Amino acid sequence: MTKKDPSLEVRVEPALELNEIVSMIGPKIAGLRKAQGLSLQQLATASDVSAAAIHKIERSGMVPTITTLLKLAGALGVPVNYFVAEDDPHPESVHITKSEARKVVYTPHDGLALGGISGSYRQFQAAAAVASMSAGANSGVKQLKHPGEELVYVLSGQVRFTVGNDVYALKMGDSLHFSGDVPHRWENLGKKTAQLIWFALRSG
Repeated sequence: MTKKDPSLEVRVEPALELNEIVSMIGPKIAGLRKAQGLSLQQLATASDVSAAAIHKIERSGMVPTITTLLKLAGALGVPVNYFVAEDDPHPESVHITKSEARKVVYTPHDGLALGGISGSYRQFQAAAAVASMSAGANSGVKQLKHPGEELVYVLSGQVRFTVGNDVYALKMGDSLHFSGDVPHRWENLGKKTAQLIWFALRSG
């Protein structure tokens, strides 16, 4: 009886696991996009990835680069490891985040640092983070727009949000709640870093 070469098994099993992980990236992107009520074009606009590329990725016709995956993760409000992690067979109904265990939430905006304080966006309708907005930081010239809602509470500093045609100057203790489908942008015009609690509430 011929014995199996154990070295072959070591090489084959990781390859199979890797292929399985890669094959799930597209369906995970599609599932999260649909759960948030986003069209291909809306996700393309939010992520700066073409709708055609997203369509190919969702159908597993193209493997995204790490840069593309980072952009999609940022637009969908999840950490990039969401797309490559194994699915949790036991969805959580309660989540606790210890202060020393906050996960960094990816954001494409310079001068904005986010520390996650909520559970998985796959299982809950809201995501929240402690935000540090550096002096002079802003969301860019192009206004943001997406399904769902946002709620910000200013812990310190002064920030300015433009929602539609209205401008809101916020200081410590102020909060602002608005629909994400209204074009908006934010900026810190002060000389100090502003601290906020930032909530994202998805639609549906």
